Amino acid sequence: MLIGLQNVTFEFGARAIVSEATWHIQPGERIGLIGYNGTGKSTLLKLLVGQLTPSKGTIEKGRDTTIGYLHQDLLSFDTSESITEVALGAFERVRALEKEVEKLGIELEANPEDNDLLIKYTDALHEIDLLDGYNINHKAEEVLHGLGFTTKDLSRPYLEFSGGWRMRVLLAKMILQAPDVLLLDEPTNHLDLPSIEWLEKYLIHYKGSVVIVSHDKYFLNKMVNKIVEVYQQQLNFYTGDYEYYEVEKVQRVEIQQRAFENQQDYIRQQEKFIERFKAKASKAAAAQSIQKRLDRLDVIEDVQIERPNIRINFAVEKTPGKVLVDLKGISKSYPKQVILENAFAEIERGDKIALIGANGKGKSTLLRIVAGMEGYEGERVWGHNVDESFYAQHQLESLNLSNTILQEVQECGTKKTDLELRALLGCFLFGGDEIDKKIKVLSGGEKARVALTKTIISKANFLMLDEPTNHLDMVTVELLAEALNKYDGSIILVSHDRFFISKTANKIWEIEDEKIIEFKGGYQEWLEWKERMAKAKVASTEPVKNTNTKENKKQSKSEPVAKAVETNVAIDKDLQKQIQKLQRAIALLEHNIEILQQEKLDIESQMADPAIYSDTQKFHVVEKSYQDKNALIRSMNKEYEIAFNDLLVLESK
Repeated sequence: MLIGLQNVTFEFGARAIVSEATWHIQPGERIGLIGYNGTGKSTLLKLLVGQLTPSKGTIEKGRDTTIGYLHQDLLSFDTSESITEVALGAFERVRALEKEVEKLGIELEANPEDNDLLIKYTDALHEIDLLDGYNINHKAEEVLHGLGFTTKDLSRPYLEFSGGWRMRVLLAKMILQAPDVLLLDEPTNHLDLPSIEWLEKYLIHYKGSVVIVSHDKYFLNKMVNKIVEVYQQQLNFYTGDYEYYEVEKVQRVEIQQRAFENQQDYIRQQEKFIERFKAKASKAAAAQSIQKRLDRLDVIEDVQIERPNIRINFAVEKTPGKVLVDLKGISKSYPKQVILENAFAEIERGDKIALIGANGKGKSTLLRIVAGMEGYEGERVWGHNVDESFYAQHQLESLNLSNTILQEVQECGTKKTDLELRALLGCFLFGGDEIDKKIKVLSGGEKARVALTKTIISKANFLMLDEPTNHLDMVTVELLAEALNKYDGSIILVSHDRFFISKTANKIWEIEDEKIIEFKGGYQEWLEWKERMAKAKVASTEPVKNTNTKENKKQSKSEPVAKAVETNVAIDKDLQKQIQKLQRAIALLEHNIEILQQEKLDIESQMADPAIYSDTQKFHVVEKSYQDKNALIRSMNKEYEIAFNDLLVLESK
């Protein structure tokens, strides 16, 4: 074990965050820490690093365990050093040795015959070599480039960068430190898509353990092999990625619900017997025995998935013309950067466009140009009957600080009742008395959610959204994606949340070579298209082998056509054999998966049996069997997917 909690209870005032929680982080684990906003994920990370002290229980840590903790409070750090120097701060021992070598070198020049000095000097050089200290600059530059910094940026002072870019520098430093455990609190919030993809590739091969708090489903699915869920002041553990957790969570709740209902039936039957025979002398002893058994019974709690059953609905008051916005010959540049040069694009009725790409390419600038909030050269033609609504972080400044949350959304001019407004605010995590909070006391994230709520109830037929999922948990992101998917109006949005983009966009815009490149299709289709284009580009640049030499010219003329035909026939037969072999393997896998699914259902029935559920030892044995069966089914399903994809490839040849 590297670090962990042992029977930890922690409270904020009268509210328990976790109660009697035990969690041990083992070497090599990649863990997704999840739960609704406010359940205590960040608090748990602070407990692990010792920033908070539990009211009960202990925090355990290996003697030599090193921990890296990325969190929002790090942004208070400031320095005029270059970002490369900040990143190189990860190599404290190497930097100290470099200073020692420099000092010893000067002393040796003055005393070249001092053998002790020479030994110290060579020992220091040897230690630098062992620590791979001669490559630290290269390592720092490689990580900073991966996180989106250009070569020119590397020498710029840290204090010149905005908060998001500063967080990237601190993430780079933490990665370079290579601690035994990395605790990352929302690491993708400050990254663009290319940087997220780079971080994924890096962390997949990271030798230490990683704990990630994130609302990015794609990121969690690629990154983690275990889920720890904060749920009703308890920690629940799932061995698998987020997708597995979603399925397994529902199954666990269903099993517990059936067990609860079965136990309640059993209790009712026993209570009827007690009530009927407790006064009867011949049955009184039996009734008392049953009552004692009921008193000792471990009561199964009723359980429901804590998921809002509210749905976010957008209303559209009027239908716009066919073209909402027509961009003609748009040019936009800053003193040191050209964003667009004579670019053309159209937004049509029904378009749901995701503007994606690396930070600094001008996504938010283009969004503001579309909204008419940014200067440009060229022509922007607004369509007929367009009723727009724009959401971005800077709108937080326009909120009335003296209003309560409810008053702020009431002033939007909507005809929604207070009950409807309360329900919608509930979707954005403002429940109960929270809606009476003043805007001035809200955090940045809370203000962002209020501004997003105002955007949604505007009844606009054209929404422009800049990073709308920031500060939302996964459930609220799902609700918002679901609502936008059903929305009758048009959308253009900037987001780095790949799940959100994949659920909402039917077109992709990308700024490339100062032009707007449009792809008609969803995010997954766009990814596949980009991959095909990249492969085609590589193929087109590969040198063609020249087999047309004098020697093989003679040979090619003398070869009979029959030999070529014979070769093709042999290849076809071999291909057919491979296809048949895969078909047989797929059929066998389907048969075995079907058997395992039936066995899994049988185990579920056992788990719902009160006689087993009330016996802790028996239940653990059955539950272990259930988990093993699930793992085997997942493994076979993966085998099936691989075999099926291989078959498709062979059949396409």
